[in-house]
Amino acid sequence: MTVLSTSRLTLRPWRVEDASAALEVYGDARVTRWLSPEMDQVPDAAAMKLLLQQWIAESARLAAPAGRWAVEREDDGQVIGGALLLPLPPGQEDLEVGWQVRPDLWGQGYASETTHALATWAFRHDVYEVFAVVRPGNTRASSTVTKNGMHWVGETSKYFGLDLEVYRLRVADIDPAAPASAGPPARD
Repeated sequence: MTVLSTSRLTLRPWRVEDASAALEVYGDARVTRWLSPEMDQVPDAAAMKLLLQQWIAESARLAAPAGRWAVEREDDGQVIGGALLLPLPPGQEDLEVGWQVRPDLWGQGYASETTHALATWAFRHDVYEVFAVVRPGNTRASSTVTKNGMHWVGETSKYFGLDLEVYRLRVADIDPAAPASAGPPARD
């Protein structure tokens, strides 16, 4: 798997020894409650190690640009989150961009920076669009994807059997001059 870099972050393959840092992300219900498919809060370091082993094996089987990455802060080398580019079910034809950041670091732009890095990586591999699936009510994720130029395309239960908002980013949308998305309509 390729290592991706931004001005503040390195996206690199997960390692089993990342378990304690990963647990600070995936052991927090504020993170896992929004994941699609739904993911239980990881209870302890042993369970986190097993999950990382699964993710490492999964990434090894996937063709580029797909994979899972640890998100590491450049200035101190701390793992602060995770990121993914994965084929979405049921047809495995749409590519999902996703991220998770430690809650104490929310609001610092790390999710946006990660999303942009992953989309740019995908577009270098003859991928012309990536999708983000967001649970209704997850305003933080909706804000992140729209800041990255993603456009709301509707709601669906196609992915994971859950009601989800779908956002799409095409190659042309990554241009900062592209018009911003209006986002989903207001709910009653």
